[in-house]
Amino acid sequence: MKKYSIGIDYGTLSARAILIDLATGLETAVSEFVYPHAVMDTRLPDGTLLENNSALQHPADYLDALSHTIGELLKKSGADAGDIVGLGIDFTSCTVLPITKDGTPLCFLEEFKSEPNAYVKLWKHHGANAEAELITALAKESGEAWLDSYGGKVSSEWLLPKILETYNKAPQVYHRAAEFIEAADWLVLLLTDNNVRSSCMAGYKAMWNAGTGYPSPEFLGKINADFAHIIGDKISENVLPTGSKAGVISETGARLTGLRPGTAVAVPIIDAHASLPASGIVDAGKLMLIIGTSGCHIVMGEVDTAVPGICGSVQDGIIPGYTAYEAGQSCVGDSFDWFVKNCVPARYEAEAKEQGISTFALLQKKAQELKVGESGLLALDWWNGNRTPYADYDLTGAIFGLTLQTKPEEIFRALIESTAYGTKAIVDLYNRHGVPISEIYAAGGISQKNSLLMQIYADVLGQEIIVPRSSQSGALGSALFGSVAGGYFDTMKEAADALIHFETVTYKPVPENHEKYCRLYQEYAKLSAYFAEGQNDVLKRLKL
Repeated sequence: MKKYSIGIDYGTLSARAILIDLATGLETAVSEFVYPHAVMDTRLPDGTLLENNSALQHPADYLDALSHTIGELLKKSGADAGDIVGLGIDFTSCTVLPITKDGTPLCFLEEFKSEPNAYVKLWKHHGANAEAELITALAKESGEAWLDSYGGKVSSEWLLPKILETYNKAPQVYHRAAEFIEAADWLVLLLTDNNVRSSCMAGYKAMWNAGTGYPSPEFLGKINADFAHIIGDKISENVLPTGSKAGVISETGARLTGLRPGTAVAVPIIDAHASLPASGIVDAGKLMLIIGTSGCHIVMGEVDTAVPGICGSVQDGIIPGYTAYEAGQSCVGDSFDWFVKNCVPARYEAEAKEQGISTFALLQKKAQELKVGESGLLALDWWNGNRTPYADYDLTGAIFGLTLQTKPEEIFRALIESTAYGTKAIVDLYNRHGVPISEIYAAGGISQKNSLLMQIYADVLGQEIIVPRSSQSGALGSALFGSVAGGYFDTMKEAADALIHFETVTYKPVPENHEKYCRLYQEYAKLSAYFAEGQNDVLKRLKL
């Protein structure tokens, strides 16, 4: 009798799920659910206006995605729910929500339907910049050892700043909440009735360490007197290793999903991190670029070392025995989407329609015909702030070299190139600080469908980039974790060796292009330092 595992990848705009045949590794069925509320960045469903830098979501969308995708997987495949060995979930992070003691999101309560801080704060919610700066300053002042593991700076995207923002702006929400919980852990709670925390998410986004736990009560009390006992009171200490068994489907979980009670559920993992085992990466030195709306740059190392400016490093964060390092870019695909929606003339839209292609495809076609350096443009990729190396979300994007002759495709290509330069800055950072990069892989939707971008990345980096041909790498990685949690495989390495076999596409650098890009990158590096390292903070002062 066939056995299967399900993986669900909760992204920024949709959830994607796959059903894997554990005997063959074949994707038996695929399902996607687009969140009806999408990202709420201007107003709540009832019309309540939101502050700048808001990025909220509605948790009801996650529940609808759960029931829709699993139901569709079973229907499409004809598989019996009793043949599902395990379920794995990956999720954006830090994507956090306040809940009551019984797990109800506060935004479900009538009294909080118009309160933004009662909703899910998505990973890219940047309303907690001031709170992050305060926590960073206090950590430096106190000499907190954990700060070195996070590049020396706390991000506004992480758990504590987001909770502190709620405390400052909506104290009634803070005091009403029984817990603040990652959305992935919340789903596991609903599925299993077990209140556990993912070591991956706690480690990267909540300053948790397997040896020392969370920051001390003494330090947390310096942030705010009410925070002295927040660990245990409003943040669970029940942290389990990523990919281990979180529990089994409860009666409630069965009603939500259609799965059988007793089906294993894995401890969840951050969405980007799930792509490593899904690509067969189970050892050190292989960098995974996850290229989507934003970008993540994850690599495992054999030693634990401090790398300034990264998002975090966690021992055993993905695969036992290795330290997993994460860096990132706050904006990749989002900047291309912004340009296409806001800056393309009507004649280009008409031309695209005439050719029967999208405006995006037309721009890519035209940009592909340009030579390196032909346009004389250079951009800074900070459309949504900078994650690595500056962890500064008040920085903004910029384009240099515009003239009256500049064409849309030239700007479009410059935006792509800017994200490649940002990636090179991260690769160089790893190499300089004792985390050598021997191979580069890429996953995420853009890597599968944008050959121009992938070739530019290879040319800028001067290294081959391997793209596994799997359209659902996050969900596949989660399905692997589900198979281990369900006991079908003993380890992730065993699961990956047995199930990961797919075609790859390799992008090789063109020497002539690489030489030109090296010169352009030097200009990018100079401009980055000028605007981000204190010489000129004009990009922060323009918004009055």
